[in-house]
Amino acid sequence: MKSMSPLLAVLALFAALPAFAQEPVVGVDDPESLFTDDDPQLHENKQAALHIMRELLQCNHWDDADQWLTERYLQHNPNVGSGRAGVVAFFTQTRQRTSTCDELTTPVVAVLADGDVVTVVWPMRCRMPFSDETYSSTWFDMWRFVDGKADEHWDPAMRIPTGCQPGVE
Repeated sequence: MKSMSPLLAVLALFAALPAFAQEPVVGVDDPESLFTDDDPQLHENKQAALHIMRELLQCNHWDDADQWLTERYLQHNPNVGSGRAGVVAFFTQTRQRTSTCDELTTPVVAVLADGDVVTVVWPMRCRMPFSDETYSSTWFDMWRFVDGKADEHWDPAMRIPTGCQPGVE
């Protein structure tokens, strides 16, 4: 008897899974309100994270990156190299600049701060493998701050494309 290929075995497993309803991940009505804190140091770090989310990631104003990222900026995303210059090069080559940047339009679920680390959680829409169907999930960006600037970054990115689209609820 001939055995099934690994790919066919995985597809058969997915086909055998029962259909289920999933609650969508949604952001809060006023995402910028999450970037505040009674503790002055946590507030400063959350505000810096807000500027990174709004001016850099949302609006692509990477010419202002030196205000929010250290020169050494350690990057733990396997698709982007470390160093502010490398991050700026990556995003300026892959995204278009937006002229107006008055408010954060990226949906945000939560902003967590502890010590010198701030984590921003937001909705993600992902495509099912081998299908046009989508499902709701979450993404996070986490930064370590030094003197008001992000010095290190983590997210759950992998080298293999996942079919996810950031910020889509």
